[in-house]
Amino acid sequence: MNVDAPSSVPAKAIAEAISQIKQVLGDKGWLEEPTDTLKYRTDWRGGTVGEALLVARPDSTEQVSRVVRLCHGAGIAVTAQGGNTGLVLGSIPTEPQPSIVVSLDRMMKIRALDADNFALVAEAGCVIQTLQQAAAEVGRLYPLSLASEGSSTVGGTLSTNAGGNNTIKFGNAREQVLGLEVVLPDGTVFEGLNTLRKNNTGYDLKQLFIGAEGTLGIITAAAMRLMPAPKLRETAMLSVPTPEAAQTLLSRARELSGDTVIAFELMPRRCIDLAMKHIEGIVDPIDTPSPWYVLIEMATSSEIDDLRGKLEAIFGEAMENGLVTDGVIAESETQRAQIWRIREEQAEAGRREGGSISCDVSVPVSRVAEFLAQAREMCERELEGVQLNTFGHMGDGNIHYGIRKPESMSDAAWGQRKGDMSDRISALCAEFGGSFSAEHGIGGLKREDFRRYTPPSRVALMQAIKAAIDPDGVMNPGKIF
Repeated sequence: MNVDAPSSVPAKAIAEAISQIKQVLGDKGWLEEPTDTLKYRTDWRGGTVGEALLVARPDSTEQVSRVVRLCHGAGIAVTAQGGNTGLVLGSIPTEPQPSIVVSLDRMMKIRALDADNFALVAEAGCVIQTLQQAAAEVGRLYPLSLASEGSSTVGGTLSTNAGGNNTIKFGNAREQVLGLEVVLPDGTVFEGLNTLRKNNTGYDLKQLFIGAEGTLGIITAAAMRLMPAPKLRETAMLSVPTPEAAQTLLSRARELSGDTVIAFELMPRRCIDLAMKHIEGIVDPIDTPSPWYVLIEMATSSEIDDLRGKLEAIFGEAMENGLVTDGVIAESETQRAQIWRIREEQAEAGRREGGSISCDVSVPVSRVAEFLAQAREMCERELEGVQLNTFGHMGDGNIHYGIRKPESMSDAAWGQRKGDMSDRISALCAEFGGSFSAEHGIGGLKREDFRRYTPPSRVALMQAIKAAIDPDGVMNPGKIF
C-alpha cells in the first residue's frame, strides 16, 4: 500500500456520497461554498490553502461515524480538524485527491466531570480554555496550558500530542489522557472512554491515536485526568546573563522549591523587543535590559506552603551567585498576565515581523545551553548578519529556534537558504540526541525530516500500523508519511 498515493474514484460515487453526507448532517452541518470553507482550508500561517469538496461539521459521534463510513465507501479522503492552530500543515487537506474536512467545532460538550475521581470527559471540539474553566469551578486543574488555549481543542491537542508551558511538571497532552473515543477509517467507533488509573487489560490502544495527527482515525471524545487546583501561584521574570546561567538556575529552582516549578521559559532580549513592537499593550517588566530572561512560575495546591518565600529564596541565592542580575515578581494577577503575555505573543509577533523560519526542536534539558551556543555559531558562520530569536520551554528542553533574514540579503536569496538552514538545525539536534519536532508534530511539512532522522525500523512499524488500520490511506493523507 502506498499511503501517499491519490485515489482514483468514480465521480458519480463521490457525488452520491457527498449528497448522503449532507443528508446525515442536516442543513446546519455542512459548508460547501469556497468562501464559506476557506478558513477551514487555510493553514494558520496563511501561506497554504487546500481543496475540499465539503466541510462537514457533525454534532455527534454518530454523525462522525456515518460521515466517515460514507467517505470510506466512496474512497474520499478525510482530514479531521480541531482549532486549526497547527504549524506543520497537518490540519488541512493538501493532497491532490477528493477530500473533505471534518471539523469538530460543533462537538463542544463536557459529557461528565467527576471531581472526586479527578477526571472529566469532553468532546473533541471542546476548547482547552473551556476545560480549564470547568475544572476550576470544582476546585480542579486541567494542566495542559498553551498560548493558543483559547482556540485549540481537545481533539487537536491530543492528535498532535501538544506540549505547552507546563510540561516540566505535568507532561505533554499524552500524559493527561485516561481514555479515548475514536472513529476509525471504516466508520467503526473505538469505545475506549474510561477514567480508571489502573486498567491492565492488554494493549494500551488509546496511545495509537495520540500524536497520530488524524492518520489513524478521528478522536471524538476524551477522558482526561485532573489535578488539585493551585491555591498559591507565584510568577517572576528574571534577568539572566547567559543560557548557561538559566540552566543552572532551573536545577536549583526545582530543588529549593520542592519541585513546585510548573513553567520555566527562556527568552532573549529580542523577544521583549518584538513583542513591544508588534503587540499593543506589551510593556517591558524590567527597567534595565538584559541579554536573556527567564519566566518562572511556581504553583502548589497547599494553602500552607510558603511559595513566595521559596521564590524569594531562589531569587536571592541566584543574585548572590551571579545567575540572576535583576528581576520582578508579579504582585497581582494583572501583572502575572502581563508577564506571560510577552511569552505567549511570540508566535504572533514573529508572524507580523515576517522573513523568518522557526524550528520547533528539543534536546536533553541538560544540553540546552550547549545546543544554543553551537547553533548560534553555525548560523552566524553561514549567514552574515543573521538575526536569531530563540525562545521556549527550557524546563523540558523544547526551544523554538527562530532564524530571521539578514537585512542585507534579498528575499530571493533568503528563499534559497531557508530550507538549508532548517535542515542544519535539525541535523544539529540529532547530534545532541534531540528531536526535529518537539511539540508541533510532523504534518505535511516535516515528512522529509521524519524519514531522515527516524530509525528505519520505527518508520516501518508505523507504516505497518497505518496499513493495518487505514489500508486505503484515506485518513489525512500526505501527513507524517
